[in-house]
Amino acid sequence: MEKIKEINKRICQMRQSLQDLINEKTNLLDPEVITASQELDKALNEYNNLISRVDK
Repeated sequence: MEKIKEINKRICQMRQSLQDLINEKTNLLDPEVITASQELDKALNEYNNLISRVDK
């Protein structure tokens, strides 16, 4: 359960960082924006995997 809270906190931080980066760069195809988005996707996938294991 602690791992889920930790990942959730990290996801919130990553979302904010991505939003800040989008506001700064204004181009969604900027390599930094794409990388940040991909990292957020990985964290979300990890979160979903943990949640699905808990629900079983």
